[in-house]
Amino acid sequence: MLPIIAPFRSGPPEVTLVQAFARPLDNAVATARTCYSAKGIVTQEEVGGDSLSEEKRAIRHERRDALAKDLYAAGHHTTFQHAHFQFALDKISRQFVWTFLHSHPFYNSEQVSQRYVEVKPGTTIVPELGGGEAQRIYEEAVERLHRDYHELRTLLTPVAEAEFYKRFPARAHQPERWAGEIQKKAQEVARYVLPIGTYCYLYHTVSALTLMRYHRLADQLDAPAEQRRVVQAMVDAVLEMDPQFAVLLEEPIALEETLEYQFFQQNPGLRGAVLAEEARREFDASLGGLVSKLVSHKPENEAILAASVREVLGLPASALSDDVAIALVMDPASNTALSGSLNLTTLSKLSRTMVHPSYTFRKKLSHTADSQDQRHRATPGSRPCVNAYLSTEPDYVTPALVPMDEKVERRYQESMNRAWESIGRLRALGVSEEFTAYLLPNAVSLRFTESADLLGLRHKCAMRLCLNAQEEIWRAARDESEQVRAVNPRIGAFFLPPCGPRLRAAVKPYCPEGKRYCGVPAWKIPMREIERTL
Repeated sequence: MLPIIAPFRSGPPEVTLVQAFARPLDNAVATARTCYSAKGIVTQEEVGGDSLSEEKRAIRHERRDALAKDLYAAGHHTTFQHAHFQFALDKISRQFVWTFLHSHPFYNSEQVSQRYVEVKPGTTIVPELGGGEAQRIYEEAVERLHRDYHELRTLLTPVAEAEFYKRFPARAHQPERWAGEIQKKAQEVARYVLPIGTYCYLYHTVSALTLMRYHRLADQLDAPAEQRRVVQAMVDAVLEMDPQFAVLLEEPIALEETLEYQFFQQNPGLRGAVLAEEARREFDASLGGLVSKLVSHKPENEAILAASVREVLGLPASALSDDVAIALVMDPASNTALSGSLNLTTLSKLSRTMVHPSYTFRKKLSHTADSQDQRHRATPGSRPCVNAYLSTEPDYVTPALVPMDEKVERRYQESMNRAWESIGRLRALGVSEEFTAYLLPNAVSLRFTESADLLGLRHKCAMRLCLNAQEEIWRAARDESEQVRAVNPRIGAFFLPPCGPRLRAAVKPYCPEGKRYCGVPAWKIPMREIERTL
């Protein structure tokens, strides 16, 4: 292994605590004490002993800290969920966001989009590799991938333009009006060649409990150096505001103690390109040409759904048939919660019956597509260790627009081949997998299993069956909805794009996207008959 002088040449992440509960520890203890308070609400000022003398306040703080530790040790962690912190994060890699921040279910993020915002050169994380050949190979690879991105933006623009005007022929009469929109379509595809080490910036809001978990799990595969760096900066920002928060923090679990690391250390013969390639072939064959393959579902899904509807209403089977019960909860014509923008289904007693049916899919997406897909936290998946999948040969997803032009396709393939060539050269020099993985392009294939109850899956498909959704995720959602329709036709009949429920509920306009209307009246065309390149 090459000596690592400092983690990153590209400089530290920028972490700013924007908004916060000013006294997270006092607040947590106040919420806990309120559960047992005969006098009413216990305030954080009371917990902190604000009105007491210095001596008595010190005693109050000892009691507070002891109770906080007791609550933590006993697993009574809801008290630590009340306090929230909003961070502005900059100069962090998209790989870190995907593998760590967004792999946790309890957060809220608003992240810059590579679909709509041009990526500038010099915006990729650069590890310190000790100088010399390894440093040169890495930095030249980054520069080349960014150059490929900008060249492909240019090459893809006329291709995107032609496809755009096929969908919107009338708009061809006003090319200046739509030039920006077309450029974004080209840019959306060109981003596939950018390295996953490319910077992003985002607002990220978490509870005190989630931040504690971040801190405990910061040394994990796939990016422990960056994870520890960013998480420690987040924790330091909170401690600067409230040093007492340290009472709740455990030391991070060492990388060497994590399950994944120990497995590979104990089984070195199970780590390598040959077995990884076999695993990829095995997985891809199981998909049968689909992006997302239904591999498991409850055979009694529809019966369970119907029975639970009757239970909510207090009715026997003789009074409400399965067909009527299922339609009552799933047809937007009757269940108006399905057609609104606020997604009220989790608050509706009848809508919550949809948590009982369940489905499991095996799917393959690019890193850039899954970075969006994983935001649907009601459809959790078991994402792979990217480092374990590092291959010697290119392994990537090609967006539908690329093969539309021979020159574009050739340029795209050349970029992929050179990226993997650079990764191979760095590995041969002993550069750590953590750092070589940053050079993987956004297009790198991710293979995983994802499960969901009907409530979460229906919502995700309603959002992602929209033709404004990213093309790759749209294909996965279409695969999933068609397979649900095949095994559970009474349920699957109501898997519709967002315009479909609005049509059935007679809510106009049918398309909720306004100026972003996709140009296709998807509310009246069977999804299986729709094809797209944009």
